[in-house]
Amino acid sequence: MPRHPDFVPQGVIPAVLLPFHTDLSIDEPSFRAHLRDVASVQGLSAITVNAHSTEVASCTPDEQRRVMEIAGEEAGGKLPIIHGVWADGSLEAARIARQAQNGGASALLVFPPAPFTIGQTAEMALTHFRTIADATDLPLIVFQYPLATGQGYPAATLERLFEEVPTIRAIKDWTPLVPQHESHIRTLQGRKRPINVLSTNSAWLLSSLVLGCNGLLSGSGSVIADLQARLYRAVKANDLAEARRLNDRIYPTARVFYADPFVDMHNRMKEALVLLGKLPRAVVRPPLVKIADAEIARIRAALVEAGLLAAGARDAA
Repeated sequence: MPRHPDFVPQGVIPAVLLPFHTDLSIDEPSFRAHLRDVASVQGLSAITVNAHSTEVASCTPDEQRRVMEIAGEEAGGKLPIIHGVWADGSLEAARIARQAQNGGASALLVFPPAPFTIGQTAEMALTHFRTIADATDLPLIVFQYPLATGQGYPAATLERLFEEVPTIRAIKDWTPLVPQHESHIRTLQGRKRPINVLSTNSAWLLSSLVLGCNGLLSGSGSVIADLQARLYRAVKANDLAEARRLNDRIYPTARVFYADPFVDMHNRMKEALVLLGKLPRAVVRPPLVKIADAEIARIRAALVEAGLLAAGARDAA
């Protein structure tokens, strides 16, 4: 059963990382420490597991269950836990949803099925979400990919999803086009049954938040949750001067985390936590590979510029 049954996805929601040993097995002690560190930040509304940031595509079903179990033990009493639903088939997505609810999750982040990259219809999307909704009564978050990927849902499809699947309560909006992002915020949050827009545009977070998002769901919250929470509060208070000051600290990290190739974003965040002394190593599972020393040096410089690391600090490992 969910530990926080009245949770509605909104506010500041970090997506945590998943540490590994050098043999690529899950480093449970480091994961527990990471969860406690992130959950200790004031102003968070939830945390997310079994998503891009925890390398869910490289985790077995049993590992995903264990990740949820550990997250519940370390953070579930304090914060709701959002569980990713990563599956190409709807039946598997429903199985994950049931497992997540039984494990104590408070909401589900539903990734688009990979086959949608080669084509989709509204009926396909509806069938996917209905199958999940039939398996659980947890709030659902639609992960809205850029339309150019083929996995993003056209406006007409989103409208049908919101009308016909009442447990959908939010979208994680990865829309890279500002006018479209603003349209989502105005239209969805103004509905009779509002759909919260959670920004995942962490490379330009201030710009996204000032448009009126009711929250953010970000992998970089695994490193800078405090700065993100303070930025969100400043925007909500219409304190533009404070918001710009905080954004000036966030900007160096965004610049290095979201550089090309984009797929290395969470790889870089692991390196940042090693530099900060919060992880013992930055191991990723293949096909991801360790980034080069020159890029690690750029991450170090960004952490110093952001005021998160002393200029003379040495590597923790």
